[in-house]
Amino acid sequence: MIAQNPLALINPQNKELAFRIYPFEDDSHFNKLNNCNYFVMVLVAEGTGTLMADVAEYAFGPNSLMCFSLYQPFKIRADGVFKGVMINFHPDFFCLHKHRDDVSCNGVLFNNNYESPVIALDEAEMQALLTIAHELKIELQLAELAQFELLISYLKIFLINASRIKLKHQQGDGEIVGKDPMIRNVLKNAIEENFKTLHSPAGYAELLHTSAKVLNRVSKTYFNKTLSNLIADRIIIEARRELYLTSKAVKLIAYELGFNDEFYFSRFFKSNVAVSPQTFRDTVGFDKANA
Repeated sequence: MIAQNPLALINPQNKELAFRIYPFEDDSHFNKLNNCNYFVMVLVAEGTGTLMADVAEYAFGPNSLMCFSLYQPFKIRADGVFKGVMINFHPDFFCLHKHRDDVSCNGVLFNNNYESPVIALDEAEMQALLTIAHELKIELQLAELAQFELLISYLKIFLINASRIKLKHQQGDGEIVGKDPMIRNVLKNAIEENFKTLHSPAGYAELLHTSAKVLNRVSKTYFNKTLSNLIADRIIIEARRELYLTSKAVKLIAYELGFNDEFYFSRFFKSNVAVSPQTFRDTVGFDKANA
């Protein structure tokens, strides 16, 4: 049984946040580094500013949606007025892997290191998501029969709608992504196929018969990150997945991701996620999706 606070559900077993709706009217909650063991979605109704996510910066305006994965570090600095609503959910409350056939948002809204976490919405899209968020807020305050089932249903609807919006925008942007989007896709595909064995920009330069300088320029132009950061982000996404979905020992995960030294892998993980692999597993869930 999940205990209830105003606009939040708390897991009584570990006292951790399970689900929350958080209306905000300034950036005070966001102007320090956020690094949480739950998923975060920030729906910006009013305001402009800068988002710092992982090691990259992104501009945002009103009618924006920002999505962050488990322990993904981010900070928001608004230029002035900043109003909207934040939705948080822990994997124990709603597991994206278990619901992957119903909600295909993992790799779209979350855990996609090649796309900006900021989605610009038109007025109709914004109003649609705000309406669902409002229904979540009302249901959270009621605490009546079958509340959990209704919250899950509304959350699914929100995630499905947000995923559709992002995919639609990606398809529209594909035609104007640059003069030569092919090199972008070549680099992306190379990382996807080789991130477990190639960890350095020099390795990809050799693989693609070019220089690390050229690839770094491509990475900064198309992905807003250095090539080293892009590679590291992809390794971290896979590490998070293995730590959450499997019961494999950390040493085995490290080896499968191309690290011969478990302790070096742990330091690499902690430098990117701010917690150790074991802490991540303990606070996010240990093999929960296969339970």
